[in-house]
Amino acid sequence: MQIIGKTNFDFMGKKKITFVISSIIALLGLIGVGQIALGTANMGIDFSGGTAVQLNFSQPVAIDQARHALAKHGFKDANLQEVSGGNKLLVKVGKATHVQGPAADAIEDAFRKEFTDNRFVIESSTEIGPAIGDKLRKDTLVAVVISLVGIVIYIAWRFDFAFGVGALAATLHDVLAMFAVFFVMQKEINLLFITAVLTIAGYSLTDTVVVFDRIRENLHKNVKDSLTAICNFSINEVLSRTIITALTTFLATASLFFFGGEVIHDFAFALLVGIIVGVYSSVFVASPIVVIWGSRNKETKA
Repeated sequence: MQIIGKTNFDFMGKKKITFVISSIIALLGLIGVGQIALGTANMGIDFSGGTAVQLNFSQPVAIDQARHALAKHGFKDANLQEVSGGNKLLVKVGKATHVQGPAADAIEDAFRKEFTDNRFVIESSTEIGPAIGDKLRKDTLVAVVISLVGIVIYIAWRFDFAFGVGALAATLHDVLAMFAVFFVMQKEINLLFITAVLTIAGYSLTDTVVVFDRIRENLHKNVKDSLTAICNFSINEVLSRTIITALTTFLATASLFFFGGEVIHDFAFALLVGIIVGVYSSVFVASPIVVIWGSRNKETKA
């Protein structure tokens, strides 16, 4: 299946413009990562500490009503999630919430006052201290770095070192772009966001490998043309496939974004951002870097 015919775009000729755009995105992403490392970003309770309480009601509870009830008692920023299996509700509040006494007790009192005809039991109550959140935040950043190093080693082993550098740059670009968007929009950084980042890292890498496979194949077939011409030709060859794959993935994720509910809203949004930048980087970041790196190696050897 093809949605566009044969193309002949000069992708490599646009690399100066796209490198400037990517540099700005990466800079914003680095600022966002720095804010996270310092603990000054909009962190979820997974990283900043707080209280999580799971309640099981005797009757269904509309999440909007539950949110309104909590807001009346000082929990206007509470994060609510519906839990499958019964009329269960998970409530998370950050450490910055100012209430008298333990937050878990205050949440219980709020629901008992607002839902007098709907009895409930507390199934679990967890306090996440700032020290645990701080360790989790640092461990997460280390995990992201280790995964990126693993990517460059895998690609360098499968292709060539220049391809490994290109894949690493593209994947790092996508990760930083997601951090940049969340940093600029002041969206909450939590474990779901980190899950989305690692998911997109894998998706972007797969897309990049498809392009690299075609470049390597054409390099073996054609030894006369320049690396720039072969990269342009290869990207145009797989462009239709790249667009179809990205479009179908984007539409599936968009349905989660619009109809999946508030719990996974930011998660789906992060995936949408990642899909867009993933396609962009496989064309405008990974391959141009292979061309530049490959040319330098040839000059050095000469």
